[in-house]
Amino acid sequence: MAKDTLSDITGLPDDLGIGDDLTRSEQRVSIRVDSRRYGKPMTVVEGLDLPIDEVESLASTLKSTLAVGGTVTDEGEIELQGEHDRRLVDALEDEGFDVES
Repeated sequence: MAKDTLSDITGLPDDLGIGDDLTRSEQRVSIRVDSRRYGKPMTVVEGLDLPIDEVESLASTLKSTLAVGGTVTDEGEIELQGEHDRRLVDALEDEGFDVES
C-alpha cells in the first residue's frame, strides 16, 4: 500500500487537490476589454500566475462555458472574442479565482 504524499501548503494528501484550489483563490486576476480590428471587442484575462498548461486548460474551460473563441498569448493572458463582463467574472469565480472589479 503506497503512502499518500502530503501538500506543503495544507498538510493534506495531494490527491485531494486542495492546494490547487488555495493557489487559485490567492490570485487576483483582472479583466479588461480591448477593441480589435474593425472595432470588435476582445476580453482579456490577465494576472494569472499559473503554468502555461494550466492557463491553456482554463482558457479551454472558459471558451466552452461562454461559447466563444479565444487564445492564450505568449505572456500568459487569455483573450476571448467579444465582451463578457459579468459572465466571465462568474465563470472565473466558479473556477476558484478572485476577480478584481
